[in-house]
Amino acid sequence: MSDSQPPARLPLEWIAASLRRERARVGLSLSELAKRAGIAKSTLSQLEGGGGNPSVETLWALAVALGVPFSALVEPPAPSVQVIRAGQGPSVASEQANYVGALLSSSPPGARRDIYRITAEPGAARDSEPHIPGSVEHLIVSTGRVKAGPKGEEIELEPGDYMAYRGDVAHSYEALLPGTTFVLVMQHM
Repeated sequence: MSDSQPPARLPLEWIAASLRRERARVGLSLSELAKRAGIAKSTLSQLEGGGGNPSVETLWALAVALGVPFSALVEPPAPSVQVIRAGQGPSVASEQANYVGALLSSSPPGARRDIYRITAEPGAARDSEPHIPGSVEHLIVSTGRVKAGPKGEEIELEPGDYMAYRGDVAHSYEALLPGTTFVLVMQHM
């Protein structure tokens, strides 16, 4: 990602359609889903209408409340061949830290895994609430250094290092060097 061009934002119409589809699938009202996700009903209504600027935290909370992987809310229509160049692709930024997640591949029907390329800068940790039960995260560091893992069990990793840990418990990621990047594979059981 170059300094002159910000990462692509997720098209809000993808998120809106996905939220409406998943909320209808589980039979929840706007009020009930907002309550379960811990967000304002007006925020959810705005997102379902194709407006707003959702953060990673808001979308994760909605995904957990709906019992679906994060990617179910942000996945684009799938082309037959897909190439995402470095620094491009649908991305969502964190409110907590200088952390941007770009969805590289969502889980196709029958499979349950998502692949992300993460860019992060030092400053603050990106805390993550537990994901759906049975989630496992696999992390491979590309550049820089990152401290990641379940709360109280975080480990420092360098380029080429791999770790796997439960994603259904509170966990975090913290860039320790500028220009930190890593690949995150979320496996949903």
